[in-house]
Amino acid sequence: MKITIHRGTDQIGGCVTEYEYKGWRLFVDYGEQLPGTPETSLHVEGLTHGDLSRSALLITHYHGDHVGRIVELPEELPIFIGNIAKAILEGLSEHLGHIDDKQKALNTRLKSVNTFLPGQLFKWGEFKIMPIIMDHSAFDAYAFRIEAGRLKVFHTGDFRTHGFRSGKLSEVIKKYVGKVDYMVCEATNVRRTANNIKSEHELQKEFIQAFTENKYNVVYLSSTNIDRLFGLYHAALKAKRPFYVDSYQKKIMNIVAGRDTIWGKSRLYRYKEGREPKVLHSDGDNFRVNEKFVDFLSDRGYVIIARAGEKFDDLLSHIPAEGRITYLSMWDGYLDKSKAAYSPALAKSVGSNYEYFHTSGHCDMESLENLVEMLRPKAIIPFHTDSPKTFAELFSDRYQVLTMKDGDTFRLSSARASIRKRS
Repeated sequence: MKITIHRGTDQIGGCVTEYEYKGWRLFVDYGEQLPGTPETSLHVEGLTHGDLSRSALLITHYHGDHVGRIVELPEELPIFIGNIAKAILEGLSEHLGHIDDKQKALNTRLKSVNTFLPGQLFKWGEFKIMPIIMDHSAFDAYAFRIEAGRLKVFHTGDFRTHGFRSGKLSEVIKKYVGKVDYMVCEATNVRRTANNIKSEHELQKEFIQAFTENKYNVVYLSSTNIDRLFGLYHAALKAKRPFYVDSYQKKIMNIVAGRDTIWGKSRLYRYKEGREPKVLHSDGDNFRVNEKFVDFLSDRGYVIIARAGEKFDDLLSHIPAEGRITYLSMWDGYLDKSKAAYSPALAKSVGSNYEYFHTSGHCDMESLENLVEMLRPKAIIPFHTDSPKTFAELFSDRYQVLTMKDGDTFRLSSARASIRKRS
């Protein structure tokens, strides 16, 4: 088997990995590069052009840096994504399609995308693929056990071990993966330890306390961060505050609520009977605000899940605000003018007086080490990282760490691995 990292050896986001065996090609992810990253164009045989009859693309999850550029790929290329992930991505692209041509094109492309389910093996040519459900800030995110010939590779995708759904990771690995020959793993948080990464449970407790102590609460977060959305919904219920979302956010929550085959029975992803999230109704370009609504909020308080833009800004200017607390529950780099990802609209909406309640969607290195111990690979290939050297320093005393440049090809065997540099 050969593995080529076409992009992602020294950057976070925009990763593209190729597995090749006997002329069959399996690619993993094809997304946008993160803001501030030097733009690179890929021209890859069997992916962007050429004979596609023995090629397929797997998508680990719906974040834009993993799926956002599939519209550029030939229509005849088969693409596979998780069933719930596809529904969430369709909801997002439908919502944004009227203002963003890329999202409109993505929605069209999604109609021909195939789906898979966790723990259900499927084949593509010489490859056997087992989708492994993983905990991440994107719901329905996957790692893959990829087998061809006598080799078994574990491709982690993005994941973490401090979310609501990570408790059974060891059981899942034991049941569906076992020991592997090679591990291709994300290393986003290579410089961070477990000591400074909060769990989603800890974060939810902090929100419960904050919502209880403060009558008026506004939270800015990604509408597709499903775990955080449902965590805040239950936090608001425990604090006895009405919980408000707009129609798009409610649609995204409904995709998951009680319907997912793996997590549908969890209380986290279920609405309490008679206590579904309240939907903010629109009047034209603005939300509907009347005297009865204002009186209700004045009496009960509120938790509003807000998004950047004039529509929410206008709503917040017309409802009770004395002592209101604003929370940012996403990466604070969006508010940092020195960052390429800086969002003027979000900065304007959030303002300068806010509380930062957030935790990473990626694994710390101590927890990653535990996963490596479960898999016991002959070698580890780091990607989705801006510091492969740091990763190698952490693991090379116990494991062979194969680092490379974008475009390098790994020739794997049951005995050893070797790297062929780009010509």
